[in-house]
This record gives sequence, C-alpha cells and structure tokens, in this order.
Amino acid sequence: MELERFTYDNRLTKMFLFATIVFGVIGMLVGLTAAFELIFPNMSSSISWLSFGRIRPLHTNAVIFAFVGNGIFTAVYYSMPRLLKTPMYSKLFGNIHFWGWQIIILAAAITLPLGFTSSKEYAELEWPIDIAVVLIWVVFGINMIGTILKRRVKHIYVAIWFYIATWVTVAVLYITNNIEIPVALWKSYPVYAGIQDALVQWWYGHNAVAFFLTTPYLGLMYYFVPKISNRPIYSYKLSIIHFWALIFIYIWAGPHHLLYSALPDWAQALGVVFSVMLIAPSWGGMINGLLTLRGAWDKVREDPVLKMLVVGITAYGMATFEGPMLSLKTVNALSHFTDWTIAHVHIGTLGWNGMLTFGMIYWLVPRLFNTKLFSVKLANTHFWIATLGMLFFSIPLYFAGFTQALMWKEFTADGYLAYPNFLETVTQILPMYYLRAFGGSLYFIGMLLFVYNIVKTSVAGSFVRYEEDEAPGIEKAHSDKKEGWHRKLEGKPIQFTLLALVAVLIGGLIEIIPMYLVKTNVPTISNVKPYTPLELEGRDIYIREGCYTCHSQMIRPFRSETERYGEYTKAGETVYDHPFQFGSKRTGPDLARIGVKSLPNYKPDSWHYNHMIDPQKLNAESIMPPYPWLAENDLDISNTKKKIEVMQQMGVPYPDGFAEQAVADLQAQAKKIGEGLRAGGIEANDNKEIIALIAYLQRLGTDVYSD
Repeated sequence: MELERFTYDNRLTKMFLFATIVFGVIGMLVGLTAAFELIFPNMSSSISWLSFGRIRPLHTNAVIFAFVGNGIFTAVYYSMPRLLKTPMYSKLFGNIHFWGWQIIILAAAITLPLGFTSSKEYAELEWPIDIAVVLIWVVFGINMIGTILKRRVKHIYVAIWFYIATWVTVAVLYITNNIEIPVALWKSYPVYAGIQDALVQWWYGHNAVAFFLTTPYLGLMYYFVPKISNRPIYSYKLSIIHFWALIFIYIWAGPHHLLYSALPDWAQALGVVFSVMLIAPSWGGMINGLLTLRGAWDKVREDPVLKMLVVGITAYGMATFEGPMLSLKTVNALSHFTDWTIAHVHIGTLGWNGMLTFGMIYWLVPRLFNTKLFSVKLANTHFWIATLGMLFFSIPLYFAGFTQALMWKEFTADGYLAYPNFLETVTQILPMYYLRAFGGSLYFIGMLLFVYNIVKTSVAGSFVRYEEDEAPGIEKAHSDKKEGWHRKLEGKPIQFTLLALVAVLIGGLIEIIPMYLVKTNVPTISNVKPYTPLELEGRDIYIREGCYTCHSQMIRPFRSETERYGEYTKAGETVYDHPFQFGSKRTGPDLARIGVKSLPNYKPDSWHYNHMIDPQKLNAESIMPPYPWLAENDLDISNTKKKIEVMQQMGVPYPDGFAEQAVADLQAQAKKIGEGLRAGGIEANDNKEIIALIAYLQRLGTDVYSD
C-alpha cells in the first residue's frame, strides 16, 4: 500500500506549553495572594488594584482561561494531528489563535485589577474582550474542523469527540451569557436581569466548568493516559456511553447553583435531578481512565508522570461525586455560601486540571526537545508536595464550611440565634484560613520545582520542530466492512458535530426559554422601583470593587436566615438588577436588606463611611480590606446619562426624558447624604465615590420591606 508522507509542526505545541507554565505561575501566585489577604486584610492597604475583590476574579480567570486554557490548546495541537494523521489545517490560523489568546489574557490581567468587570462569575471580562474571545474561538474552531476534514483516518478517536463538544458548547455558552449593551468602552450592562440573569449565568458558569475544565481534559486523558502508559483504553463502548451521556446531562445541571433562591421550583428540580444523574457518566470516564492502567501499576509506582495522572483522575472522580451530592437540597442548605464549595472546586482544579497538566508537560517536553527529563527525583518531589498542598488547602476548608453552616443555623434553647453576629463565625474559621494559605504555598512551591525541572530539561536538549510521519490516503484508509452506528458516525465529523450541538442545546433551551416566555415565572412587585442615578452609580462601584465576591444578596427561606437578615428574597425584587448580585460565597454577611432601618443589620451612613475607610477600627477582628480610595476618588458622572438610556432600552421604567435630569438628581441626593455625614462630624465631600456606594447600600431591601 502506497503511503503518503507528511510533517507535524511542533511549534504551536511548544508555544502553548510554555504559555501554560508562565500563566500557571501567575494565576497561582495571584490566588495565593488572595488567600493571604483573607488572613492579613491590610496587605493591599491603599492599593486599589490589589484588593481582594479585584484580584479574586483575576485569579479565577488566570487559572481557568490562561493556565487550563493554554493547557487545552497544548494538548489539542499535539494530539489532534497525530490522531488524524495530518498537519493542522492552517499555520496562519494557529498563530492567530495563539497570539490572540495571549492578548486576551493580557487584556484581562490589566482590566480586572482596574475594576472593569461585569461581575458574572467566570465571565467577568467586559464587552470588547468578549468579542475578541468569540473571534479567536471561531478561528480555533475553523482550524480544528478543517484539520478533521483533511484527515487520513476514517474514524475520529474519542479524544477528538471531547474536543468537538468543547468547541461547540463553549461557543453557545459564552455568546448567550455575554449578550450585553455597551455604555462605554469598558462598561456594559447585560440584557438579562435579576433571576433571569442568574439562571443564564449559572447555566453558563456550571457548564464553563463542564465544557472548559472537564470535557477537553477528558480528551487529554483519553489521549495521554494510553500514550504514556502504553496501554489501550479500557473500554471503547464505555467511552461512547460516557461521552454522549455526559454532554447531554451536564447542560441541565446549572440551576443547582440557585437552590432555595428565587428561581422557580421546577427549574431547581431539573437542576437537582440531572446533577444526580451526572454521577454515572462522570464515573464512567474515571473508571475508563484508571482501568486503562490495569497491569501497569508497578510502572505507576515508579513514574511520577503516571502518579500525577492517577491522582488527577481520582480527583476528578471525587469532585464529580461530591458535586451531585452538593446539589441535593438538604446538603446544599448547609454547603451553599460556605467554604465547603471552595474546597470542592479546588479538588477539581488543583487535582484534576493541575495534575493532568503537570503530567502531560513532564511527558511532552523531553519529546519536544529530544532529551530526557532533567530530574525524575525532582518530579517525584513535586508530585508529593503538590498532593500534600492540595490536601492542606482543601481539608481545612471543608471543616471551615461545616463550621460556618452549623454556626449560621444554630439556635439557643430560647429560640434565638446562637451567633447573631456574623463576625463570630469568621473568627472561628481563621485557623482554617491559615492552613489554606499554607497548603496553597506548598502547591505553589511544587509549581516552582516544576518550572525549574522543565526549564533545565528544555535547555539540555534542542527543539524538534518537525516530525515526519506517513499514512495511507483517506480513500485507502476507508473500509467497506460492516460497522456499528457510532462507528459510522465517527466517519462523518460534520454530522457528529451537529449531533453534539443538538445534545447540549436541548437542556439549555428547555430551562431558559420558559423563564422569558412565561411572565408568571417572574412576578412583579408594585413597590419595586428603579435605582436612582446615584444608587445606580453606587451599584457600579460595588461591582467594580468585587463586593459580590464576599457578600450575597439572596436570603434563603430558612428561619436562620430570615431571623438574621430579614424576609427571604423574591424574584420580583430583582427585575431591575442588571446584572444580578446573588453572590456565591459569604465571607461577610448578606446585604439584601442592609438598608432596612427596622432590621438589626441596618447601619447608618456614618458607619458605612468609617467601615469602608478602616474596617478594623470598627471591629479589630474584621477581615474586610480597607477602601480608602473611595473617599478620595471623585465620582465619574460622565456616563450617568448614557447608563439611564441603556437601562431604558432594556425596559427599566424610568420616565421619558429622565436621562436629561439624571445628573441633577444624582447631585441632589449626594448633597443630602454628604450633609448628614458632615452633621455627624465626618468631613465628607458630596462628589466622592463613597457617597454613591452608601446610597446604594442604604437602598437595598427598602422597596419590599416595610419599616
């Protein structure tokens, strides 16, 4: 049989690989900084761009899109040509993809610390960057599909199934969740509001974890585990069931992030049911990965790369069992808003994504540079330090989460909250935060050992850019023998892609469309009015400073919460919230009713002013960072008129012509707040940002709660 010769170009693989390493160090360093800021709240002092609320989204974006994202592309650009027996479709598109993605990461690294954020978790980037993400994602997709179409093998291997599902689903998720109307170059408002925005966001947020942190890494697993262990994948049939069940079921599970919220019960129930169903396909993937190593356990004991793969796959199994358990309403009633969720997430990221990435790179670099790994002993040391770091990070946070939940819900024998002061729960878990920082430090030290080992390895060899290979042409590779339905589908990549798209669209459409077509799903409340211009500006400052990362605005219908915060939150009171601000973590108390004077959590304007300037002055045990720049920065009102106009476009019922008088109304309300502060002995200027933030906080809850 005549064979066709062709060449693989390893240049893009190398570029993405080293980008993965660089951004891994940066992303983890930012995360470690955030961990230390929770125990040393004055670390950021007066440096606004280093405050916890701004660097926390920088950390998540850096780890997800820079570290893991570049790791995905490293795997794709190495494995796909070899699986398809053809070079990548376009070197030009590959270069555009690489440099475009790095520019996007750089833009995120600049804008997020500056406070340019949409506040939607894992989707905080503002609209110009969103457009760039979509364009570069399309370039990546064209290159990937083009490569598949010019393949020299008939059937596409299981790893490529997961790459395809990743590409189509992330495109749908990202575009749908980021539909927004620009106000200025770095400011926009989402078209969705309140509970509708929350549903779309967590449909995206949960499935960003599913289709960016999970499915492409399953593709990575299906290629590198057999390759590194020199063992065939355990079960082809199991991989078929795993793939289709996973992508169909996963997309339904997003509402489990909104249990006991104002989301309609039917949507919550769907989220729970499909989350529990996820255990089966997720564990199918774990079993397929681990049993591929059957017969190779002696090698696993010696090889740090295989050890990392085993721990990574095991962490995947742990996280994908725990996730469905956390979606059970009785468990979620305890876990939600606590550090339990933070521990769960980091088992997945540090274990599954981190360990698989390390293992892949340890195996790849010697082959790309035609040399041996500089130090197997150092790689083993890295493995043990990273494993211990992951455990020291996560286990204390599990205990912190249990402690928080139980203290929040505890009542005395007389029926009163045992810990009415939220800060009591914070001080109780501070030792766990110290251990978390220690564990993060261990993991980061392991990362530095990894970098040293990889650099020494690459320097010792010489880069092998081109690799020759040969295979029959696709017309010779095709076979007329009888095939099963899935085998036939694997030979039709366009139909395969369309079927994968349909599988992931079904759940999303069924959950999201009724929320927009059925008016009764979001009943209105007559007392709820739009924010005043000053309150709207204050809300934007609240978002800019990342206050949502530590405070929720969603009171669940539990006696422990209604006693502490006031009446539970209704869907109708959030209809003008673009974006929603339910939050996902309570490092501080819920703020949904903070402006209601008759409730115990109410604080006067002077308290808010002093609390923002120096939280520890009001309570020495507070772990909230100071925000002195709010009293120094002039409030920017250049876009106030435009903000009102955009809100009107989205149906917020401001009166006709209101945008023209918005600034005057803003200044009048600011003057009133400033006069009150000055009467209490605080030298406050009416035109400072802190005045707007106070106005927003004092508005919260007042529409629907009668004093």
